[in-house]
Amino acid sequence: MKQFFIFILFSIFTLSVTGQEKFTISGTVSDTDSGETLIGINVIVPSENAGAVTNVYGFYSITLPAGTYEMRYTSIGFTSEILTIDLQASITKNLSLSENLESLDEVVIIVDKEKLNIRDPQMSVNTLNSSTIKKIPVVLGEADVIKAITLLPGVTNAGEGASGFNVRGGAADQNLILLDEATLFNSSHLFGFFSVFNPDAIKDLTLYKGGIPARYGGRISSVLDIYQKDGNNKQYKATGGIGLIASRLLLEGPIVKDKASFLIGGRSSYAHLFLPLFDNDNIAYFYDLNTKISYNINDKNRLFLSGYFGRDKFAISDSFSNLFGNTTVNLRWNHLFSNKLFSNLSAIYSDYYYGLELKFVEFQFDSGVKNFNLKYDLTHYVSEKTKLRYGLNSIHYTFNPGDISPTTSTSGINPFKLTEKYAFENAIYVDGEFEITDKLNVQAGVRLSTFNRLGQDELNIYEDNNPIIYDEDLDIYQKADAIGTESFDRTETIKFFANLEPRLAVAYQLAEDASVKASYNRTAQYIHLISNTTSPTPFDIYAPSGRFIDPQLADQVAVGYFKAFDQFSIEIESYYKTVQNRLDYVDDADLIANNAVEQILLTGEARAYGLEFLARKTQGRFTGWIAYTLSRSEQRTPGRTPNEIGINNGAWYNSPWDKTHDVSVTAQYEYSKKWSFAANLIYQTGLPFTFPTAQYEFDGLTIPVYEPRNASRLPDFHRMDFSATFIPKKSRERDSSRKKPWASEWIFSIYNVYNRKNAASISFRENTDIGQNEAVKLAIFGIIPSITYNFKF
Repeated sequence: MKQFFIFILFSIFTLSVTGQEKFTISGTVSDTDSGETLIGINVIVPSENAGAVTNVYGFYSITLPAGTYEMRYTSIGFTSEILTIDLQASITKNLSLSENLESLDEVVIIVDKEKLNIRDPQMSVNTLNSSTIKKIPVVLGEADVIKAITLLPGVTNAGEGASGFNVRGGAADQNLILLDEATLFNSSHLFGFFSVFNPDAIKDLTLYKGGIPARYGGRISSVLDIYQKDGNNKQYKATGGIGLIASRLLLEGPIVKDKASFLIGGRSSYAHLFLPLFDNDNIAYFYDLNTKISYNINDKNRLFLSGYFGRDKFAISDSFSNLFGNTTVNLRWNHLFSNKLFSNLSAIYSDYYYGLELKFVEFQFDSGVKNFNLKYDLTHYVSEKTKLRYGLNSIHYTFNPGDISPTTSTSGINPFKLTEKYAFENAIYVDGEFEITDKLNVQAGVRLSTFNRLGQDELNIYEDNNPIIYDEDLDIYQKADAIGTESFDRTETIKFFANLEPRLAVAYQLAEDASVKASYNRTAQYIHLISNTTSPTPFDIYAPSGRFIDPQLADQVAVGYFKAFDQFSIEIESYYKTVQNRLDYVDDADLIANNAVEQILLTGEARAYGLEFLARKTQGRFTGWIAYTLSRSEQRTPGRTPNEIGINNGAWYNSPWDKTHDVSVTAQYEYSKKWSFAANLIYQTGLPFTFPTAQYEFDGLTIPVYEPRNASRLPDFHRMDFSATFIPKKSRERDSSRKKPWASEWIFSIYNVYNRKNAASISFRENTDIGQNEAVKLAIFGIIPSITYNFKF
């Protein structure tokens, strides 16, 4: 590691020292119509084979020798600008780009074929920004960012109606999901039918599957980094949509023109309102709210206050009621120290709440996790060949595993609160991008993370510090009896962890339009989702590392080949990932309201490896991509001693989300200015499953005997979706003239065109008519037509 730091310092020194006087051109790129700062704009100086990309706040900086240069500002979806700059002193050049309007604002998967992306060492990344996710056919007609990213290689989920997503063989809780830098612990509405992200409010979305930059930490599989729009500071605008299941409305405009703006967006489902018509008093709906205020204090300072609030409610008659959701608030301050040093200071609050009321037994169960995060990030444009990012962040966690209280005076339930847990996670990092030669670019960094498991009430004490014991006679694991409890002050440290997380990515340019890349990253995860289901559910709880749970540590290497053609691009990547301290569960583990989860957990390991292929056509009337992933995801938990059997006899077994083959074909065709069409075709290997192989009778009970864990699979999954978008004549005229106040479009979609009944699960029961057992397939969806009306004014 010492050599690693020497390499960084030497690179900074040698690449910064020059014999010729140099100056810096910097500034912010924004949207002409809205004033919204633009992310990922390429600022290119062709004569110097140099350039930059605007950061998440639209800022760029380039240092060059004195002289006259042609500078190009380009991005898909915007008109290009070419300027001639006479650089004889450091200058600020702010620029506005006009959008290439076609219809409504959409979310488009961006792949830019500029040399900078070919040369950029960052790999295993997919970007979405606000400029055809609305045209991608999805279930129930509601545009969905999460469903869109699962069409990309290396990303999948646990099936229809399953929440969360899996990246490169990792579990759903191993994804860091950020909305305006605030952590979301549940990204789904209605148990996975929708995501929490309102597509109208999204400005930029980036998914890191590997080569994760050092500024991110806390999860070991991926980072999904989403930024909301800042709000239009030029004029008042409204965007929305009306669907069969849900509707949305987003309002934005200036508070002080060209200086301060607001954004507020709401979304809600309403299908439950029609249930009483069918004599059904069940309830299932969601609502959410996106807000943001942006204020330009001056050229060097800008403030942002953003928030998100979302809730789901699910109730069955008078039996039970379920309420859960996320709340986030973020106050950010951008400051420009100089034309080379940009900073961002954020104070963030995040709260995930879960509540369950069981009316028939008259009690309420509440749980959740809260965190306060203070982070400070700086971007230093050292020279035209060197850029550094460095910073720190501190997060305080409060975990509430459960609080049970009676809801009536006649309830037989006594109040009971599971022990709250507290933790403090800290990190500092430095990350650099270095142009070593004209063909070789390097991104290298390191993150030092620490985790303090803070004091709590009544921590169990076990003999030999072992909360779980193995019965050799019965070949089963059993809970150990606590021999006492220990209480700590909130400021005490029960357990301390520290991990050094190096990151390295290299790109070598083979030709003007081709390169090979390689990356390595180590990541640490200190909080864990306690769940033995294939996808997260609202009832799952999070637990911090501590005396009985070690942090997960992942090492991932990836190599790839990237090639750009006139209208096509291809990406081929291969990866291998190992995970230490992966939690596993003993058979018949009881997770609900468990005040000692350490009694049902064992520690194992995991591995995932695969090959990803992405071919994409990005220009012309016919566009789309083909994504294919060949992969394997496995885990094992051997016995702690030679006499223990471990889980699955200590052998490797398929993880619950392993899919050998995953193919997605996405196509879009602009038939005319009036009509456009889109289609998806998806095929996936069936999910691993454990089937019973025999049964026996004991004391009047029928006991099933199961095969090894996940030894079988559900039937293969496949379906086709189709959509057609119609733009009325008045909206087409509005797009061309920009004068008419109203634009709209109709989207007609069919999910699962050929009505494939894909198995979400298989259960077994006795057929009383024939007296034999039978397998019963549960399918969530068949064919679903839908219609959505989108508008803006």
